[in-house]
Amino acid sequence: MGESSSYRSRKCGSSESVGISASMKILLIGKTGQLGGAILKVPGSHVLVAPDRPELDITSREQIHAAMARHRPDVVINTAAFHNVPLCEDRFEDAFRVNCAAVRDLARACESAGSLFVTFSTDYVFDGLRGTPYTEDDRPAPLQIYGLSKLSGEFYALSAAPSRSVVIRTCGLYGISGARSKGGNFVDNRLRDAQKVRVLEMTCEQSVSPTFTGDLAPAVMALIRNPRLSSGIYHLVNEGGCTWYEFTKAIFETTGVDIEVRPIDRGGRTGEMRRPLYSVLANTKAKRMGIALPHWKVGLSNYLRERSGNYRPGPSA
Repeated sequence: MGESSSYRSRKCGSSESVGISASMKILLIGKTGQLGGAILKVPGSHVLVAPDRPELDITSREQIHAAMARHRPDVVINTAAFHNVPLCEDRFEDAFRVNCAAVRDLARACESAGSLFVTFSTDYVFDGLRGTPYTEDDRPAPLQIYGLSKLSGEFYALSAAPSRSVVIRTCGLYGISGARSKGGNFVDNRLRDAQKVRVLEMTCEQSVSPTFTGDLAPAVMALIRNPRLSSGIYHLVNEGGCTWYEFTKAIFETTGVDIEVRPIDRGGRTGEMRRPLYSVLANTKAKRMGIALPHWKVGLSNYLRERSGNYRPGPSA
């Protein structure tokens, strides 16, 4: 397959620009997920194709190559993942098949087609021992199968398509589409909890960057259109950090729900599985390009307004 029209003029070394035009054609994978659903809503002049899973199962190399030949995208955005963290421990083969092998195959297909490949990773590639926000240059050290499978996917993307891959790490996603594999997103689940109990225990030992997909999606689109974009790893999260306990308190304070929230320290463990105790991410590279998300408290307010029908996403660039 020949190079796509928006990409043809760029010689994409790892230190050179890979940003493409606003009129790009995008192949979006994972449209039913929280982030995929938010990307579908971002306004712009781009053409977006979002196949259903029966048409494009990313664990099938044949379907990947067929989709690339059919749609000839300038950009492939992969939001699909096996992200049920505890389940990854038992179904590690599935985790690596989706989070690693499929990412490799997509990157290879993009390298052959001359398409930009954008895929997503996680704060769980870090061990949480740093205590200050992680930058893109900090050394990963995952504690569990999920983080290890996502880190392996990062390496494969950047090695299979070194001049055409953009890996975006993010953290604590919640969005209107919900998270079906987890039974809903964090905010909605806490609001449902408040209808059942008067006292809610919430873990207080993990510090994270809760990120609203309605803020993240326009930032992703702005990033890939930025003329200074180069291949590599970027962090994109709502600014600041908090514990899940603090985030839960903010949910109830913002919505006016009267419930007692009690902090509980679980040591970052679910059974034998360990989570990083501190995984706040710093948006250093994107911010230097003029791209930043609002503070997580603003992100929460944005989500609650969209949830009630009073929020409209801004332009992506």
